[in-house]
Amino acid sequence: MKNILVTGATGFIGSHTSVELLENGYNVIGIDNLYNSYKDVLLKIEKITKKSIKFYEGDILDYTLLKKIFKENRIDCVIHFAALKAVGESVEKPMEYYYNNVSGTLNVLNCMKEFDCKNFIYSSSATVYDKDNSIPYLENYKKSATSPYGYTKIMIEQVLNDIYVADNDFSCVMLRYFNPIGAHKSALIGENPKGIPNNLMPYICDVAMSKRKFLNVFGNDYDTIDGTGVRDYVHVVDVAKGHVEAMKYVLVSRGNIGINLGTGKGTSVLELVKCFEKVSGKKINFKICPRRDGDIGEFYADTNKAKEILGWESKFDIEDMCLDSWNYIRFNT
Repeated sequence: MKNILVTGATGFIGSHTSVELLENGYNVIGIDNLYNSYKDVLLKIEKITKKSIKFYEGDILDYTLLKKIFKENRIDCVIHFAALKAVGESVEKPMEYYYNNVSGTLNVLNCMKEFDCKNFIYSSSATVYDKDNSIPYLENYKKSATSPYGYTKIMIEQVLNDIYVADNDFSCVMLRYFNPIGAHKSALIGENPKGIPNNLMPYICDVAMSKRKFLNVFGNDYDTIDGTGVRDYVHVVDVAKGHVEAMKYVLVSRGNIGINLGTGKGTSVLELVKCFEKVSGKKINFKICPRRDGDIGEFYADTNKAKEILGWESKFDIEDMCLDSWNYIRFNT
């Protein structure tokens, strides 16, 4: 059986991907510093899969720990999630984001080189695309970013391109996902950020649970169906399955490619709120606020490349995403 190192293994997408890997017969070796996740996720993964992760608590900035992991396990592929990921926070703390995300990734890649592991799946983001591109977003579109977080993704993608130029045996898929939401059907794992949520769905859930009085909706004057921002929301389980398919691909291929993971459909903020209200029976109070700097009205993915190369396409719809998110929160709060 193949041994897959998952960095950020107890995080939102990392935990769901670990479940999919275990259920597909792979061994998972996980590392996480628990900065924005919880150790009990490991027990929940074991409850879902009846299998366990070999887990190392620590940081990817700790090269000694990375070497220990590679020495103790023959790693066949690395799936790299570990990163700081809040766009707004990255504007306030750029040094921390560049150091953690870029230096941490270089640490992982250096350790892979030292132990001759050449298969890599990178957790990238749709934030790498220039906001002036036309929709739907294609993988060959111009790149730019509006935050240090986005630029860390662009920088690392460039590093990965350069590594492949220098070593054509390197195999990498850079998965650019759009807006993952939802949770596992078991309601055991889902999105549970520490502190104030940075993403829309956890904030909606907080309002539903009366933790917050209302949801801030940033802008209602965009040229969209109802004036609010439109995004491509994709179920986290679909995203996790996309990582498994990408891993299968890199194990038999060579090259470095970027691939979108999304539904190819846009949903507005208010459409998402109404759908959540429908499946949960909860009223979500909201307040219209001014647009945020850097936000754009609408973007969603062109998903043809994922289907053609990985044989992957999303299966779950917005109702599934809202219901699974709600079930996770109400059973775990």
